[in-house]
Amino acid sequence: MDDSTDQVPADPSRHRGAEQQMIDRLWDFSDPAASEERFREAADDDGNSAHLRAVMTTQLARALGIQGRAGEALAALESVTAGVPASDSPADAAELRARVAIERGRLAASAGLPADAIPELTRGVREAALAASPFLVLDALHMLALNDAGHEEEWAAEGFDVLAGVRDARVLRWGIALHNNLGWTMHDAGRAQAALSHFEQAVEAADRFGTTEQRHVARWSVARCLRSLDRIDEALALQRELAAARPDDPYVQAELAALTEAEPTIDA
Repeated sequence: MDDSTDQVPADPSRHRGAEQQMIDRLWDFSDPAASEERFREAADDDGNSAHLRAVMTTQLARALGIQGRAGEALAALESVTAGVPASDSPADAAELRARVAIERGRLAASAGLPADAIPELTRGVREAALAASPFLVLDALHMLALNDAGHEEEWAAEGFDVLAGVRDARVLRWGIALHNNLGWTMHDAGRAQAALSHFEQAVEAADRFGTTEQRHVARWSVARCLRSLDRIDEALALQRELAAARPDDPYVQAELAALTEAEPTIDA
C-alpha cells in the first residue's frame, strides 16, 4: 500500500466517538429507506455543525447506494467534496475525504467494479490515517480485504495490526468482520481448517464487542465450517442452539437440513 505523504497524522478528534454513536443510532441496515430519511434530516438540520451535516451526507449516500440509487449517492458525495467546511481542522477535512473515498469505493464494489473500488479504498486508508481515525482505517481495510482478489490476507493483516493498537470497543468491533470475511476467503479456497480459526476468533470478538446479530452470524459461520470439516455432530449441535434462539432463520434451517440430509429450503 502506498502511504507516502508529506503530512503528519493529526491528533485524534474528541468529537469522533459521539459522531459514530449518532451514526449507529440512525442506521438500520435492514431498512435503508428509513435510514435514508433519518440521514437526510440530520444532513439538513441547521442545529448540527457544518462538519456533522457533511458526515451525515456521506451516510445518506451509503443508504442511497444500498437501495441501488448510485447516481444520487454519487451526487451526494460530490456535494460533500465541493463543500468541505472552511472551519474544519486538517483532521476533520481528512476525515471527510476518507468517508467520501470509502463510500465511493463501496459503490464501485457494489456495481461489480473492483478495479474502480480499490483506488478509492486505498485513498480512504490514507486519508483516515491522516485524520487519526482507526475506525475509518479499518472500514477501508475490511472493504479492501473483500474486493482486492489475491490480496485479502495482506489487507486483513494490516487490519489486525491496527486493531492491536486500539482499546475502544466500537473500533475493536471491526475484528468481527475482518476475521469472518477472511474465514470465508479461506473456506471458499478449500482451506477450511485455517478458516475455522478465523471464524472462532470472530466469535470471540463478537462476544466481547459485537451486536446480537453479529454473535449469531459468527456462530453460524463456525458451524458451517465444521460441516465442511466433516465434524457433523459439533456442527449439528451448534445449529440446533442457533435454531432454538431463532427458529425462523432460513440459513440455520438450511444447515440443519444439510446436516440431517433433509431437503434444504435455501441454497446452503
